[in-house]
Amino acid sequence: MDKHELEQRTKRFALKVIAFAATLPKTRSGQIVEYQLVKAGTSVGANYREANRAESRADFIHKIAIVEKESSESKYWLELCAEAGFGNSDLRRWLLQESHELLAIFVSIGRSSKGGHYSSKAKPFGVQI
Repeated sequence: MDKHELEQRTKRFALKVIAFAATLPKTRSGQIVEYQLVKAGTSVGANYREANRAESRADFIHKIAIVEKESSESKYWLELCAEAGFGNSDLRRWLLQESHELLAIFVSIGRSSKGGHYSSKAKPFGVQI
């Protein structure tokens, strides 16, 4: 998967997070979870795009670390939704699986970027998966 495909995948994730959030209960706690989930879930793709436009290797590594954190936070809010029985269960299952896979991908990119497996020929700082 190249960086363009991963950018599209993270955008699809964000759109599904937004759709899922609309199915959350309209209670105070549901609204808080909705806000936090949408914030983190849409941040994954936005920060990944920013990482791909990094100005240096160090900047890329820093921004990928932010993507990892946002991916992990998204997964956390989705896990809370699952345990609380919030939202559409089919969409929630898909999002939980996708958040797990995205987190693994970004952890891998972060590790390979830090570990010297970084290609200076990548445009810019892209990592092939």
